[in-house]
Amino acid sequence: MRVAICTLGCKVNQYETQAMETILTRRGHTLVPFEAEADAYVVNTCAVTAVSGQKSRQMIRRARQRNPRAIVAVCGCYAQTDCAAVEKLDADLIMGTHDRKGFLDRLEALAAHRDPTSPTVLVDNPMQRRNFELLPAGGMAGRTRAMLKVEDGCTNFCTYCIIPYARGPVRSLPLREAAEQAKALAEEGYREIALTGIELSSWGRDFSDGSCSLIDLVEAICSAAPELRVRLGSLEPRTVTEEFCRRAAALPNLCPHFHLSLQSGCDSVLKRMGRRYDTDRYRQSVSLLREWFGPLTGITTDVIVGFPGETETEFSATLAFLEEIAFSKLHVFPYSVRPGTPAARMEGQVSKAVKEARSRQAGALAVRLEREFLGRLVGETLPVLFETEKDGVWQGHAPNYAAVRVSGENLHNRLCSASITGVENGVLTGELTPI
Repeated sequence: MRVAICTLGCKVNQYETQAMETILTRRGHTLVPFEAEADAYVVNTCAVTAVSGQKSRQMIRRARQRNPRAIVAVCGCYAQTDCAAVEKLDADLIMGTHDRKGFLDRLEALAAHRDPTSPTVLVDNPMQRRNFELLPAGGMAGRTRAMLKVEDGCTNFCTYCIIPYARGPVRSLPLREAAEQAKALAEEGYREIALTGIELSSWGRDFSDGSCSLIDLVEAICSAAPELRVRLGSLEPRTVTEEFCRRAAALPNLCPHFHLSLQSGCDSVLKRMGRRYDTDRYRQSVSLLREWFGPLTGITTDVIVGFPGETETEFSATLAFLEEIAFSKLHVFPYSVRPGTPAARMEGQVSKAVKEARSRQAGALAVRLEREFLGRLVGETLPVLFETEKDGVWQGHAPNYAAVRVSGENLHNRLCSASITGVENGVLTGELTPI
C-alpha cells in the first residue's frame, strides 16, 4: 500500500510514528506525504489541549476528503480519550495508545477485507496496562538524530492534563534493552539520540525492586554508545539532585541541555495546577545544573499563561521568575480548556483576550531571553552536529541545543567545530574550525 501518516503532538507521538514507518517499510509498503493520494491514511492524534483535539478531527476529515476510497486509520491520545467523537468522523479503524504493531496488522487486514459499513474500534482501558510496548527505535534513513522511547504513562494527574487517562500508569523499558537499542542506533550510523517518554523522570518507578532511577539509565546508555551524543527529554525538577548532577556531569557524551518542566512561575498557580514542586525547588534545580554543567548550559521550558484564576499579580510573578532564571529558550502556551480535566471545571476561567495578551507579553520576553543567551555564546567554539543544508549553508545543533549555521560542503551527519561569530534571527552563525 501507499501509506500517508500525519503526526500531531509530542515527541513520544513522533517516536511512535517513526516506529510505525519502520514497520510499514519492512513489510513492503511505501510511505507518501500526507498531502498525496494514498491507499491508507494514518492520523496519530493528540489530546493534550482542546485545540489539539480540534486539529486531530480536522486531519481525519482531510484524509477522508483526499481519497474517499482509502482506509482512514486513527490512533493516539485523542482516539483513546475521545473515541466516540472519532467514530463520528467516518474512520475505518480506531485504536488508542497501545499495540502499534497490532494496529498495523488491523490496517493490513482492512485493506484485504474492508467492511465499509462500520469502523473497527479497538480501544482498551489504559489504566490496566502493565507492560512497556517495545517498538523499533530510531527513524527513517538519513536522519541524524534518533529518538529512543524509554518510558510510557504518567501518574502525576496535573489538573489541566488528560494524558494520564490516555496513557495509563508508568511503564519503563528495561535498562538492558535500552542500552542494547542505543548501541544498535550507533551501529546504524546515528550520531545523537534523544531519550523520550511521557514522564521521563518516572523511568524505573514500576520496577518491583526499586533499584534503578533515571540516572542509572542515562549512565548505561552513555556507556553502551560512547560515540553517540545523548540528549534528555523533558524532566521534572525533582529529578535534578546533587547526585544526579554529579553522575551526569561525568558522562562526556551527555548533552548539557535540560528541558525542565515549569508551567508557571507563581507558587499559587502551581498549586492549582497540581504540580509537585514550587519555585524554590525549581530554582535549586537550575542552580545545581549551572553549578555542574556551567553557565552556558541550555535550560529550556514550557509555560502556560491564563490558567484558571490567574491574576495580574500571579502573571507578573511568572514573568519575574522567567527573567530570574534566564532560560535559553521557552515556549509559551495560552491555557486551553481540556474537557474531562479538573481545571476545565475551575472557577475564574480567563478570557481569550487576556490569555492572548499575556501570551504576547511572555512571548516577547522569551525572544529577549533567547537572544541574550545566544549573545553569550558569541566568541565561543562549539562542537556542532550538522543536519540540514540550504544554498550551501548548513545548520545543526550544539550540545546545549543552540542552532548554528555555517557555510560548507557535505557536512551532513558530521560533528564539526564551529567558531561563533554572531546571531541572526535566533540562530548562531559561525565558521568551521579544526577540531
